[in-house]
Amino acid sequence: MNPGHPTAGLPLRAGLGLKLEHARTILEEEADIGFFEVHPENYMGAGGPPHRYLAAIAERYPLSLHGVGLSIGSPRPLDRDHLARLKHLVGRYRPASFSEHLAWSTHDVGYLNDLLPLPYTEETARAVAAHVAEVQDVLGRRILIENPATYVAFAATTMEETDFLAEIVARTGCGLLLDVNNVFVSATNHGFDPVAYLDAFPVAHVGEVHLAGHAAENEDGELLLVDTHDRPVADPVWDLYEHLLARAGALPTLIEWDSNLPDWPVLAAQAEQAERIMVRRLQAPSRVAAR
Repeated sequence: MNPGHPTAGLPLRAGLGLKLEHARTILEEEADIGFFEVHPENYMGAGGPPHRYLAAIAERYPLSLHGVGLSIGSPRPLDRDHLARLKHLVGRYRPASFSEHLAWSTHDVGYLNDLLPLPYTEETARAVAAHVAEVQDVLGRRILIENPATYVAFAATTMEETDFLAEIVARTGCGLLLDVNNVFVSATNHGFDPVAYLDAFPVAHVGEVHLAGHAAENEDGELLLVDTHDRPVADPVWDLYEHLLARAGALPTLIEWDSNLPDWPVLAAQAEQAERIMVRRLQAPSRVAAR
């Protein structure tokens, strides 16, 4: 594998989000999981049980850090203190991968408890690219940027999301994290074809895939999907995942399940399902077109 490719750090296997409730079981059973992922914001304290378990996991499994607090899409400068804490954590654990959301979460009042969408314009592309480049310079590594789940669209948008992400890659050399559940959620909410979206996505730059569960709500008589990470991956998302791998080949794949946590066997079974699909594609030729 080309060491410059964003998949170079993570194994071509299925991974899980690490939750402290499962950490003892994982270590005692020596769980057959490809890698584990955590939100770095949960580990920016000096020590305690979270770090003891994370250190033990990191000795045995590849580790991915998936940030939720950098506010890459904000027009404001990045939080230098947050970035410094992140650099320290990356140096401490040397994760195989670091990713962050294409979203913003800061304003004059401070951090907002949400990952908010962006208008896809040239001005936004310049701001996001500058922030991505700054993070990569500070961390000394290529990062991955994740496509968002969205519930509103901006009238000011002038670029397709897939083209916007490709532009950020071209300007910064970053990689991409493709969240298939986010694709399905956004496609349902905005009425576009998720298969066409995947076919347009610059998959040659994808270093990790996310799969997760979502909830369905009724808003004024219309269906609204919400990216909740609190239940199994839905069948239509598994179908889209199969379509993606048919085009791109096997990719490191994470199951996100962040609340209403099930017992360990239920969670592990989701990773096993992803891995069965990946195994079918490992020897199959990919259909990635140059972009």
